[in-house]
Amino acid sequence: MITSIFYVIIGLILLVVGGEFLVRSSVALSFRLKLSRMVIGLTVVSFATSAPELLVSIQAALDGLSDISLGNVIGSNIANIGLVLGITAIIGPLAIDKDFYKFNWPVMVLLSFALYLVLENDGVLTRIEGMVLLLSLLVYLVILIRRARKASTVEVEEVDDSLEKTSNFKIVIWLLIGGSTLYFGSELLVKGAETIAFNMGISEGVIAVTLIAVGTSVPELAASVIAALKQEKAISLGNLIGSNIFNIASVLGITSLIQPIAVKDETLMNVNIYWMLGFAMVLLPLAFVPKRMVLGRTKGILIFGAYCVFIALVFLK
Repeated sequence: MITSIFYVIIGLILLVVGGEFLVRSSVALSFRLKLSRMVIGLTVVSFATSAPELLVSIQAALDGLSDISLGNVIGSNIANIGLVLGITAIIGPLAIDKDFYKFNWPVMVLLSFALYLVLENDGVLTRIEGMVLLLSLLVYLVILIRRARKASTVEVEEVDDSLEKTSNFKIVIWLLIGGSTLYFGSELLVKGAETIAFNMGISEGVIAVTLIAVGTSVPELAASVIAALKQEKAISLGNLIGSNIFNIASVLGITSLIQPIAVKDETLMNVNIYWMLGFAMVLLPLAFVPKRMVLGRTKGILIFGAYCVFIALVFLK
């Protein structure tokens, strides 16, 4: 048991380190691509911070632990909003861009409901459905980049100047360090979490939507908190919405292509997925009430409080 806890702690540390290196390289890459921060947050950063979920889900699916694959994504999407966005908003108020409710939020909600309907239908995410998810992500990214380029003349946000002169060699090295530490971190986290679940008599689904989900969301938490402290609000919000989109479309899409994902734990469909949909839906009214286009500390406390209730109910059940 002590060894398993050690694996989890080391795994989490590696995930934080890997997330930081991938985020730094992605911000440096934004200068090369000449794209806005919001686009970088929704593409490169999102894919980088979704890497732990991808590696964990693929490994779990190949091991026949489909509940971990699915629970990991559902739990991570809940944690991204309830835990990460809640804490980020508590640190400092987040200004909301119009693109949030005109484009990014609807895409996240649409994919969330699409996942629900597909799983509700026959309890399996097939290879064909996974391919459709990946194609929808590609369409989303094309539209996103086109929209950003049209608005690029208006956006004059500052970024870390020290990253502007980052060499291509450094960017590649950072990506390699980030990728390798995320890989080994994910391996240790899953191994440790599985053993802890077995010893405590907890189901795979429960450990997936709590410990593993929070663990694989650590890069999102680190990236968003750092961005919020630096007042890089666009990356904070864009990273979270983008990560949820990537989790469903790319993580489950790629995983189901390798190995179809079957629902085994009924709680994932009867309870947890409704929490995921609820957290996704509640963002829109929070964006307009009571203060328009701002996620302040009060709303952050409310979101984080709801997440604490979710975690408590998971373990009580």
